[in-house]
Amino acid sequence: MSSDAAGSLYLLPNTLGDTPPEAVIPAGALHRARSLDYFIAENPKSARAFLKRIEPSRALRDVLVERLDHNTPPGTVAVLLEPVLAGRDAGLLSEAGLPAIADPGASLLRLAHQSGVRVVPLSGPSSILLALCASGLNGQRFAFHGYLPIEQAALASALKDLECQSGRLRQTQIFIETPYRNDRTLSAMLRALGPRTMVCIATDLTLESETVKTRTLAEWRTESLQLKGRPTVFLLLAE
Repeated sequence: MSSDAAGSLYLLPNTLGDTPPEAVIPAGALHRARSLDYFIAENPKSARAFLKRIEPSRALRDVLVERLDHNTPPGTVAVLLEPVLAGRDAGLLSEAGLPAIADPGASLLRLAHQSGVRVVPLSGPSSILLALCASGLNGQRFAFHGYLPIEQAALASALKDLECQSGRLRQTQIFIETPYRNDRTLSAMLRALGPRTMVCIATDLTLESETVKTRTLAEWRTESLQLKGRPTVFLLLAE
């Protein structure tokens, strides 16, 4: 049931690093972010740092930023939506990129839809889609898997399963990793995947240090690449 008195919930893009917001976020999205006085964010401290960078239309002390992360109880999610149901516009802000994609927020959005709140997605950088666009791999059929298992045997098994699925469906498989485990994950890929499988490694997207390279697995075995600590998206397509 819709609520005519409710405010709107805006899905606000964030930068993927220290790139100036104006370089990667459309003017309309920045204008909306500057105008709001209520935000829901994974990390209120970094959200306030982002707001300071974009120079909001009001003093930061007058802006309310509430936390929504993986540990937020379901009951608290409803409390976060109450100001919106009462007529206050709100912005959902991710740590990086677009909200609710490889990021908390889906539970809030489901409740907003159930409550008749208008949900407004605004354009901005998504590392997953940017990597897919630049990879040269199949952009017609793809799947995103989030984080793969940490344990080595389980990771190797998951990689082989993705390779089989990719070959069977002609589907690009996409996943991410905690930056400090990137090199470990790449090493596991070099051991587990077949030599003809195409692998794209997209690192530091939108930053000056950005690199996007697509090679066969055999070609990757001859390259030296340091990924530790650098945000990276991995893509593979079995040939």
